[in-house]
Amino acid sequence: MTRTSERQMQAMDLSCRTALVVLISLGATRAAATQVLPGSPPRFEVTFAADAHRGPVTGRLVLFVAKTDQPEPRLALSLRGPAVFGVDLDQLRPDQPAIVDNSAVGYPARLSELPPGDYYVQAVINVYERVHRSDGHTIWVHMNDGTLEFFNNAAGNLYSDVQRVHIGGTAGRGTIRLAATHVMPRAARPIDTEWLKHVRIQSKKLTRFWGRPVFVNAIVLLPRGYAAHPDVRYPSIYTLGHGVPFGFTTDSSEVREPGKINERTGLETGFDFYKTWRSDTFPRVIAITFEQQTPYFPDSYSVNSANNGPYGDAIVQEVIPYLEQRFRIIGKPYARLVEGASTGGWQALALQLRNPDFFGGAWVLQPDPIDFSRYLLTDIYQDSNAFFVASGQFTSVDHPFQRTTEGQPLFTTRQLSLFEEVLGTHGRSGYQLGAWEAVYGPVGADGYPKPLWDKRSGKIDHEVAAYMRDNGYDLRDYAQRNWPTLGPKIVGKLHFFSGDMDDFHLNLAVYRFQNFLASTTNPHYEAEFTYGRPMKGHSWHAWTWGGMVREMSEFIKSKAPSGEQPSAWTY
Repeated sequence: MTRTSERQMQAMDLSCRTALVVLISLGATRAAATQVLPGSPPRFEVTFAADAHRGPVTGRLVLFVAKTDQPEPRLALSLRGPAVFGVDLDQLRPDQPAIVDNSAVGYPARLSELPPGDYYVQAVINVYERVHRSDGHTIWVHMNDGTLEFFNNAAGNLYSDVQRVHIGGTAGRGTIRLAATHVMPRAARPIDTEWLKHVRIQSKKLTRFWGRPVFVNAIVLLPRGYAAHPDVRYPSIYTLGHGVPFGFTTDSSEVREPGKINERTGLETGFDFYKTWRSDTFPRVIAITFEQQTPYFPDSYSVNSANNGPYGDAIVQEVIPYLEQRFRIIGKPYARLVEGASTGGWQALALQLRNPDFFGGAWVLQPDPIDFSRYLLTDIYQDSNAFFVASGQFTSVDHPFQRTTEGQPLFTTRQLSLFEEVLGTHGRSGYQLGAWEAVYGPVGADGYPKPLWDKRSGKIDHEVAAYMRDNGYDLRDYAQRNWPTLGPKIVGKLHFFSGDMDDFHLNLAVYRFQNFLASTTNPHYEAEFTYGRPMKGHSWHAWTWGGMVREMSEFIKSKAPSGEQPSAWTY
């Protein structure tokens, strides 16, 4: 799960402090003329134009069926948005029809279960590329230049106009024809400013693994006076979200209520943070975020994995050294901190635990599951099914995946699994469950991530669960197994924050990590745990952005070796 800016939060389906995925501006296409279907269920024929894509396409066709054309259906994608239906394409030729009928997997149900009525339909083709990985597997996935994007706005993908249709009736079965004639454009590169610099780094390690160029993007937020003091070197905060660090913006028009703290998140606006960042007394540090899109998710989680490749080595051995040299960053552990929430929270803890001599401290906010006996509400080692828990001899209750801070379930693990199965087979949904399996899990015999559970039945594969644990992705288990050597290196470095009613029940794994630390010996280290109560959800923060940076800066000062007090606070 990922962190979003203030504006992106409204477009998120899985509300994370940074985006699970980031959708582009909602420019809508007006619907075409009404087409009446004489029968049910409907049948769709989708083609693509030769001038939109030369040659055959291997990929995933996703059909959107919505009750409104505002925004256009492909841009309203969420578990509470349009109905979606998916089929794989294998070397489909231009003008050759792909069929979407009642045999297609659909969310929330099959085409035949759509109530009669008027709808707006749109087709999107996620175009895959054949890659030859260094592990010997050849697979088809959507590759890009590391920029954060989802399939419904990814450069090079195809889409149709929106078409209004009527579904239902008794006179037989009709066919609707859609043509994907549009190509999604590549997003313009952001422009550097006095404060923000954008860097794209080709990783030799990842390029070698994937057999084609692979990039990591960084957004660097510079402190006040950086250009005027060319001899000063600065501490660094790697804030593991997406987009501009801390939502920083110099444009007051981009925020709704300047000067007001968000009651739900506890954060100031990005413009108010800018005013704090540039003030006379604010600490002079450099903040960096990464964009490291993989074929399976908009984030690699900054660790080596069998499916994604050596992202952990790339970040620590290639990207960070490059940034430290280019931007006059203090290249010592005490001056390198990591911070993140949700996906970024898991990354922050993983980077600190796996590189205890490289990073000086981790601020871990509402992390993705850090103890897989609480993989949300599922114990992947003991439970046989991820979808439900037995509640009696003849009854069971579905596991909720997301809830409100009052405890009201919003959707279930069963529903999310079906949704992801529509978006992409073989772990190629680009969504949350697929992301975890790609990061934590083994490679299947077909070269794609081996699923932790069957997306139709929920049956858990305990061999995959054991792989995830034994290869160090269950961070509580990893810390416990390695405590004799790891413990002395991380004492004083861990800071945890979570709401007591996290939307995705992520607080449960945090409690278990805290229980483990309370039991440690040689050394005994309980770390810092802060919980938001009552009814604080997934977006809750203990401090404002400005307060957090001040706290982290004071921490750096306290850890600086004698005689090495950074001058960045004193010019």
